[in-house]
Amino acid sequence: MNLTTAEVFSIVLAVIGGVALAAACGLRIFLPMLILSIASKASVVTLGDQFGWISSTPALVSFSVASVLEVVAFYWPWLDHVLDVIALPCSITAGTLAVASQVTHADPWVSWIVGIVAGGGVAGLVQTGTILLRGLSLATTGGFANPVVATIENGGALLVAALAVLVPILALLLLGVVLFVLFYALRKRRQAKRARMIAMPAAA
Repeated sequence: MNLTTAEVFSIVLAVIGGVALAAACGLRIFLPMLILSIASKASVVTLGDQFGWISSTPALVSFSVASVLEVVAFYWPWLDHVLDVIALPCSITAGTLAVASQVTHADPWVSWIVGIVAGGGVAGLVQTGTILLRGLSLATTGGFANPVVATIENGGALLVAALAVLVPILALLLLGVVLFVLFYALRKRRQAKRARMIAMPAAA
């Protein structure tokens, strides 16, 4: 398969946007898919032929309803932890679709491989981080801070997804900042836990 320079650039840009969108799927599953559906319907992004259903009216309605339910559900105490168990495999699937659907100038098997590795991998990584962050909130505040975490996740998913379809490179940079802050916080948590474990024998 011979690709022109323009097609190669288009694929690279699509992967960048898809990866950023996949990261948003790690925060919320359906909200980024809703934005992708709207963007495709408005001809802002181009999807592969086999993914045309994403911009269909039934899909748009389904993503809209699912997005509202998902956003509201994460504000319910304890229900958010139950959803985390379901969300991990679903976010990986959504992340895979987010990338594979936008790689339009490559063979289908290439699109799926890139989607699974890049999209599914990034979505799973971000989702795992949010699960750990919510666990930290539960351990330190008894879950009272979880609505704040949910609000940040909702806003982050909306912002990153919107940028992913409008300004992909900027979305990728924002994703890097978000991942840095997330894993810096988790690193601090591990260090604090290690310090407490070391201090316990000394106190005894």
